[in-house]
Amino acid sequence: MIYQGNAITVERRDTHGGNDIAMLTFDLKDESVNKLSSAVMTELGEAVNALQAETGVQGLVIGSAKEAFIVGADITEFHGMFSKGEEQIAEMLDRVHGIFNAIEDLPFPTVAAINGLALGGGCEVLLAADFRVMSEKAKIGLPETKLGILPGWGGCVRLPRLIGADNAIEWIAGGTENRADAALKMGAVDAVVAHELLQDAALDILDRANSGELDYQARREEKTSPLKLNAIEQMMAFETAKGYVAGKAGPHYPAPIEAIKVIQKGAGEERGRAQAIEAKAFAKLALSSVAFNLVGLFLNDQVVKKKGSKYEKQAQPVKQTAVLGAGIMGGGIAYQSASKGTPILMKDIKDDAIELGLKEARKLFAKQVERNKLTTEQMAEKLSNIRPTLSYGDFGNVDLVVEAVVENPKVKDAVLTEVEGVVGENTILTSNTSTISINRLAKNLKRPENFCGMHFFNPVHRMPLVEVIRGEKTSDAAVAATVAYARAMGKTPIVVNDCPGFLVNRVLFPYFGGFSLLVEQGADFQQVDKVMEKFGWPMGPAYLLDVVGMDTAVHANEVMAEGFPDRMARDGKTAIQVMYDNERLGQKNDKGFYAYEEDKKGKPKKVSDDQAYALVKEVVKEHKEFSDEDIIARMMVPLCLETVRCLEDGIVETPAEADMALIYGIGFPPFRGGALRYIDAMGVAEFVKLAEGLAEELGPLYAPTDKLRQMAENNESFYAAGAQA
Repeated sequence: MIYQGNAITVERRDTHGGNDIAMLTFDLKDESVNKLSSAVMTELGEAVNALQAETGVQGLVIGSAKEAFIVGADITEFHGMFSKGEEQIAEMLDRVHGIFNAIEDLPFPTVAAINGLALGGGCEVLLAADFRVMSEKAKIGLPETKLGILPGWGGCVRLPRLIGADNAIEWIAGGTENRADAALKMGAVDAVVAHELLQDAALDILDRANSGELDYQARREEKTSPLKLNAIEQMMAFETAKGYVAGKAGPHYPAPIEAIKVIQKGAGEERGRAQAIEAKAFAKLALSSVAFNLVGLFLNDQVVKKKGSKYEKQAQPVKQTAVLGAGIMGGGIAYQSASKGTPILMKDIKDDAIELGLKEARKLFAKQVERNKLTTEQMAEKLSNIRPTLSYGDFGNVDLVVEAVVENPKVKDAVLTEVEGVVGENTILTSNTSTISINRLAKNLKRPENFCGMHFFNPVHRMPLVEVIRGEKTSDAAVAATVAYARAMGKTPIVVNDCPGFLVNRVLFPYFGGFSLLVEQGADFQQVDKVMEKFGWPMGPAYLLDVVGMDTAVHANEVMAEGFPDRMARDGKTAIQVMYDNERLGQKNDKGFYAYEEDKKGKPKKVSDDQAYALVKEVVKEHKEFSDEDIIARMMVPLCLETVRCLEDGIVETPAEADMALIYGIGFPPFRGGALRYIDAMGVAEFVKLAEGLAEELGPLYAPTDKLRQMAENNESFYAAGAQA
């Protein structure tokens, strides 16, 4: 044994009658995956030192004993590391560069045997080797830009020299995970083999390198020298890419563009200088609020996934499901279930509704075929997972039912009590309701313990969130089965407790309340939309209301006003009500706050409409001028306060789940990290001061809770120290 650590072993292996080959194996104890924490990096440095001191070694294979090769750096350490400042970050990067450069400079050939996922730092490890052989099942990539940073352990230096600047830009700026065939085609790896042949293929490459058939020194020369591009090639590769990537990434995500600049600046430099350029850019990005929030988002997502996984382990298997109510929503749910492999019955009382649901599912599958994600044979196979029916004939074998009929308590009540009579005793019933109380719907059920909410967001195939709503009598088994089914559908389930609007709609409607108050005081709704879109929302509030539908908004608003009259009930008409009264429902009938025309792709395109302005005048009580900062404060404060209240009321269990629900459910700007991170970034005391100032003029919608005031006094935050910007 050359080296033995907690995560890394290095031993000599008998090959061809001599133990001249060293095997460096990553196998992090007590973990399901290999990740590069600071402790593991210290071990890697020690392992390389031991290899340098060893005599008679003729080659090195770098491999993994786990299913994945290395999933990347240990992201749980990022906030702590980034908080230490630029100098400490630069020191860490310099230390890692030293280790990776030492691997690259070993006095014998090296090969990485990539058995599974190799991402981020894991991919940078294998780039330091002379050769790479990859299992056909593996994937590699550098997804750092998705965390608001860039590859900082040599990825921006080695990858362009290996696969060319344009290909490296595509991989790094896009943050893609790349399959073995694509990696081989690009030249990122030297061979792709069946999983069981990986070790033999790696040893064969070392034999060929030692015999002189493969020139490993030439490989090193290529990776440590300047990029071979003339001035015109450089301009073509970099300037064109910058324009394209800037358009895709948008103004709030600087990392992809910064990565291109790093590759460009380092193109004419040798290894050491190019790495220094990379390190400087990494440190700058690491200290930004965008990187801080995107890393926080990743960690929050891990919390949500862990909780989902825990529920899943307790769940009875869901093998056959049913959706009640076809149409667009039912069709979307049926498509999602069928596409992920869970057979589903689609029941309605009308043939034309069934046809509409099937049409929706067929349309979505056809798009997958168009994008080469499915073959027509696979589409046919997946479509056969949807069985349309007008009767309850086969409902005795169903494990879980999703009721997706109209948002009317009487209709839902009738359908749920009816289906309960035809399913098995252990069948879980769920309601895809956006606002109606689960406790209310459970009242007439014989087995309320088998009932909960399962709120999908529209369009079902696109929106990642599913709210699983626990009623007073809902059992853990019902929640676990519903969470497991949502995860099987490829969704992110978040468990919440019952209240008007649950979590997402309860938080969204105070935001619309802030919008209504702005319009009443003379704000131009188009200006409000522009400001909030610039702030980072995918669409402003007026545009969002048009997409949601004015009828849906009015109905949901009534539920909220009844549930929280002190802050959500309004005297007099709102702009939303005026639109509804004048049958301007939004995109549903091509007129709302905007008018809608079809664009070239047949999608609705909004245009300004004088008639909408004329109608809005009816609710304007005064004419005030609002700065962008005023608009942001008046829109964001009610939304953030309601999120706080949901946490305090136990509607949602953790800040992580609250923030993820808003990002996945209503498109809260990801780079801002969520409502509670937004308060932390401002400082709780500063936020309370802002809210109190607005509450004096605008009332209870803007009033901070007593507990939030207490947090401000005690200098507390929603996320632990080190998890704050």
